[in-house]
Amino acid sequence: MRYWVSYDRSVDWKFRQSKAEGPAMTEVLDALQVGVLVLDEGDKPVLANAAAREMGLIRQRSVAGAGGSTTSEEAHTIVRTLAGQVRRTGITRVVELDLPRLTHGEPLGVNVRAVALDSGRVAIEAADVTEAHRVARVRRDFVANVSHELKTPVGALQLLAEALLDATDKDPAAAIRFAERIKHESARLGRLVSELLELSRLQGAEPLPEPEPVDVDKITAEVLDRAKTPASAKEIELRFTGVRGLTVYGNENQLVTAVVNLVENAIAYSPEQTTVTVTTREDNGYVEIAVADQGIGIEPRDIDRIFERFYRADRARSRATGGTGLGLAIVKHISTNHGGRVMVTSTVGVGSTFTLRLPARPTEAALALPPSVEIGGAP
Repeated sequence: MRYWVSYDRSVDWKFRQSKAEGPAMTEVLDALQVGVLVLDEGDKPVLANAAAREMGLIRQRSVAGAGGSTTSEEAHTIVRTLAGQVRRTGITRVVELDLPRLTHGEPLGVNVRAVALDSGRVAIEAADVTEAHRVARVRRDFVANVSHELKTPVGALQLLAEALLDATDKDPAAAIRFAERIKHESARLGRLVSELLELSRLQGAEPLPEPEPVDVDKITAEVLDRAKTPASAKEIELRFTGVRGLTVYGNENQLVTAVVNLVENAIAYSPEQTTVTVTTREDNGYVEIAVADQGIGIEPRDIDRIFERFYRADRARSRATGGTGLGLAIVKHISTNHGGRVMVTSTVGVGSTFTLRLPARPTEAALALPPSVEIGGAP
């Protein structure tokens, strides 16, 4: 007796094709920056790419058994909760979450999209939006800080002006004192506005100037000349050491501004009768301009934040020195615009060294941006 079994070649071809494409599909998923995860009806991961694991959407769990402990993968608790909601309602959910990292640090911001599939499965797509969250937070802090920083001198000017009017006829000495305070506060306000405009230009409001070769000796000479007056007021010695004849590429005015800010910071946060040293050297295609002081130093917890706008490790001392909290932010943007970076090492009670590291030859980061084209504007 013969049994005839029908055979569909198209099914066999599709089966063999899916097996052949399996490794390629895995490579494609692992190449994506977004996390991709599929959970079955019991919330067990049946598909997960590398990004999903890096984000912590999938974690290893130890399971004790008769033959010893084994490890298995399970989805993050928040992801399982979201999948359960989508599975029950059948409605696609899009949420933004802050997931704690496996290591200590800033929480991971993710935009999660959960879609119900057949057989109780749920597909999860997660995009890392940590940087977007950080930028939004910085923007909120910036607006709040600008409001506060402008409000303080403006309020002081108003009060001083009222006091000056009252003391003009009754107490000439007090009037002079109030006038000096008005001058001080107005100068501080003017410096704050000027540095805000400078920071806005550096952040892209205006195109970068065409990079040109800049003599480092010329930069240091101008910086030391500008810093003579505040240094002599505190009997601080300004010293230059290092290699002569070095060249960097960029904008001379911006580079002078960056180094001046570093030197003025060093003077402001150093006690009297100490030394501020400017050192230049060449290192593997880069030029380093280091400014070292013998000042109060910086606490380790503040090192990573001192380049933020308006951040002050010691607010009382910063206000006493007339600082705006924007100087180091300006230095950071100038270094970045020139394809370099700024580094700091510090010991509390001993001093700090800020190093501006700049390329000794033109780089793409230092090239001027092409003219912008307005999109959607009026013809």
